[in-house]
Amino acid sequence: MELQLKIIGTLLMLLALIHIPFPRYFKWKDELKGLSLMNNQMMRVHTFFIALTVFLMGLLCFTSASELVHTSLGRKISLGIGIFWTIRLFIQLFVYSSKLWWGKVFETAMHLIFTLLWVYLSFVFLKVYFMPAV
Repeated sequence: MELQLKIIGTLLMLLALIHIPFPRYFKWKDELKGLSLMNNQMMRVHTFFIALTVFLMGLLCFTSASELVHTSLGRKISLGIGIFWTIRLFIQLFVYSSKLWWGKVFETAMHLIFTLLWVYLSFVFLKVYFMPAV
């Protein structure tokens, strides 16, 4: 499981870095123009903190895989992170409209890739918590 957590750590840090081009890719300069200053800045600030949280989760997994697997606190942290990603998976499947990706090659591929990623993350973190202590 430690190897899986190190792989996840790397993936999460990469996922966090992918947030950097979001404003340009999603054309936030134009798209968010109609929002109030508060909502515009909240969108940007929350995206930054989501990316930071994902990066720090990845860093924790990469640097502390053994502790996450072999200590009581680490296993509880893994449970919390597992719940986080399971909720994210639920949102991927039941909150985002299929109109965003259905019939679009790139968007459908991204939907499938991220669905599989959320399943993988949920499974590994919950398995760490529920596997017998060694």
